Amino acid sequence: MKRPNGGFYGRHFRESAPIIPRNCDNPQPLAASAIREDARAKINLALHVTGRPTDGYHELDTLAAFSPLGDVVEATPAPDLSLTVTGPFASDLGLSDDNLVIRAAGALREAFSVAEGAHLRLEKNLPVASGIGGGSADAAATLRGLARLWKLVPHSPRIAEIAARLGADVPMCLASRPLHASGIGEVLAPVASLPIAGVLLINPRVAVATPAIFKALKSRENPPLSDIPAFADARALAAWLSTTRNDLQQPAIETAPVIAEVLSALEALPGTLLARMSGSGATCFALFERRNETETAAALVSASHPDWWIRATTLG
Repeated sequence: MKRPNGGFYGRHFRESAPIIPRNCDNPQPLAASAIREDARAKINLALHVTGRPTDGYHELDTLAAFSPLGDVVEATPAPDLSLTVTGPFASDLGLSDDNLVIRAAGALREAFSVAEGAHLRLEKNLPVASGIGGGSADAAATLRGLARLWKLVPHSPRIAEIAARLGADVPMCLASRPLHASGIGEVLAPVASLPIAGVLLINPRVAVATPAIFKALKSRENPPLSDIPAFADARALAAWLSTTRNDLQQPAIETAPVIAEVLSALEALPGTLLARMSGSGATCFALFERRNETETAAALVSASHPDWWIRATTLG
């Protein structure tokens, strides 16, 4: 759901700010005046690639859900814009001042002619370039948090327009609720509810470049999703998802074969209802009926693959 020539972090924005990377596994305490926003992980439960317009984007049809697991963006008042990055994946972002958090902050400040600045702290808990929202969720959380800090109208169409300019995933992450997304990701329809389900997320700590996955995609015009029904429970959700696809999964496996190993490990777990890759990878997920099943499954996989990033969570 990213720009084909981009990735999670953008290439140019005129608002410059210092980035202070710190690799810190422990969350830092919030400042007294801080605004906190969760940047929740996005999980593409199904993702169909349905076309490619001439503007270079890909048309997609996806059912996206969100997990309580994610990054955290904290904003505090300051004269100018600046960014500190902490958390276990802070060092993976690279030293640049043009990532999506600063781009989002600068675009919002300019659009609303805000005189104040903000110090932003990004607690980076999710793997980078991993197919679960990542930088898009961080940008969306920045927009929400700064709108609160600067007392802007939270649902202003201008904020939605900024989100769409930042990347195809950002509007979904701005909503951060179950959605049916189509077009290039900008046509959003809320999904009334998803059943309670446990989710196990696994990333083999391999970063996958989205442009490479789309380049390896053999068919760019595929059938869209069928109508999304109401789901009585997690088993009904998994049964419907089994009739859908992630069209990026096979090209991702060809690019990073370890993804097939992750999927095999998930499928072999007791209680797995469905295993699939999210987004353009390399994070994969398995659905379970109950959260406690995911915790047991996480322990099993961790024992054989201690080097993988493994998290038990739920659909939020």
